[in-house]
Amino acid sequence: MDKAQILIASNRGPVSFSTADDGSLEHRRGGGGLVSGMISVATEIDSLWVCAALSDTDRRAAAEAPEARLDKAHDLDGMRVHMLDIPEDTLAGAYTGVANSTLWFVQHMLYDTPNKPSFGSEFRELWEDYTAYNDAFAEALVSGAADNARVAVQDYHLALVPRLLRTRRPDLRIAHFSHTPWAPPEYFRMLPAQVARELLEGMLGADRLGFLSPRWADAFLRCCAEILRADVDLEQRTVEHGGRIVEVGVHALGADEEGLRASAAEPAVADRRRTLREAVGDTRLIVRVDRTELSKNIVRGLEAYRELLRAHPEWRGRVTHLAFAYPSRGDVPEYREYTDSVLRLAKEINEEFSTPEWTPLVLEVNDDYPRSLASFQMADVLLVNPIRDGMNLVAKEGPVLSEQDSVLVLSREAGAADELGEGALLVNPYDTVETAEALHRALSMPEAERRKRREQLAEAAVALPPRRWFQDQLRSLGLRS
Repeated sequence: MDKAQILIASNRGPVSFSTADDGSLEHRRGGGGLVSGMISVATEIDSLWVCAALSDTDRRAAAEAPEARLDKAHDLDGMRVHMLDIPEDTLAGAYTGVANSTLWFVQHMLYDTPNKPSFGSEFRELWEDYTAYNDAFAEALVSGAADNARVAVQDYHLALVPRLLRTRRPDLRIAHFSHTPWAPPEYFRMLPAQVARELLEGMLGADRLGFLSPRWADAFLRCCAEILRADVDLEQRTVEHGGRIVEVGVHALGADEEGLRASAAEPAVADRRRTLREAVGDTRLIVRVDRTELSKNIVRGLEAYRELLRAHPEWRGRVTHLAFAYPSRGDVPEYREYTDSVLRLAKEINEEFSTPEWTPLVLEVNDDYPRSLASFQMADVLLVNPIRDGMNLVAKEGPVLSEQDSVLVLSREAGAADELGEGALLVNPYDTVETAEALHRALSMPEAERRKRREQLAEAAVALPPRRWFQDQLRSLGLRS
């Protein structure tokens, strides 16, 4: 197999497969600016992207491609992709059981702690799956890497990979990037002691670790100091462990302005705008666009809107809340229950306030990207109120596309608040009265202030677009691009 100078490792790959009407395989590229930015860099250099097959059609594609190299069986526009067909039971244990049902809850500090978690023997078996999953990635990376290659490992699914690589190929230069928040040691140590150590030591196998916010980087450093008793320099953001010094950097991922504007110019977006405007009339618009993830805080956002209509009845009939939620992680019971709560509260709000001429809330739980872009253009207020978020690109994408100088009401617990705090109205995501008053202030704000804030937000939002964000990480490993 040909060897690559730069390798990318991620759970979800840059392409996914489906079955065409004639039974053949067809593929499509992953959506979003992050994937596009990484692809644009990867296709320009000697690279290989290692990922997992996440569906039956992905598995078929991996099985039919020589050495599971998709680019040897499909035209991927210059991308070289190795898709791993990891046993389904192992993938389920690692991905659903550990990554999404444990690590994600820890990093977002979202456990209902009187009831969960409980780390018994079943979790130990899931942890074996997670370890095997990471080992499969490490083996593929080792076999695909040229001498002194660079490896960019992505996210909490693959936290053990850097150390596994370091022990087998000490010549490699390794980076790991965390796209989620990082929990402080007071919360992180709820994990079984050995698991917590293995996660930290796994990541410290890298030469450089990246985070989206200084808050998350500093929380990781504190975990290393308190749980591993490692020598940590909080000012320089370094960790000395196992005779090596690991650098910890902050790369605040920005919006892909060029890609956003190109997508927003598509005819489908104009069609959605007309449909939305017919539905809401000439009312002002409060918009939210989220996945139905527990961290996104949709229920409290709806409660804040109800508070607004109760406390400020002058807005009744004059404002509409467009809430667009993308289905997420239906295989995790907590997510299904949360989506039901969102739907139930939305119904209550409409029953309380609707009139024959006015529907206060339009909630859609489905995937419609053109509709989301249209709503960004139309919004008077953009509500982004996560309980905790690594970054939150919606907070950055909205101001870039806004044509109404929309005001951003933003949770202080989003990583994006670091850069957007001056231009946004920051709120405590747990305080629905404060959030309602911020919505009122946003709707009442003079045009000149709205414009000034929106311009400030749009400038900050695109400071580190995905392509440059990824190039910066490669350069930190000594790769010139």
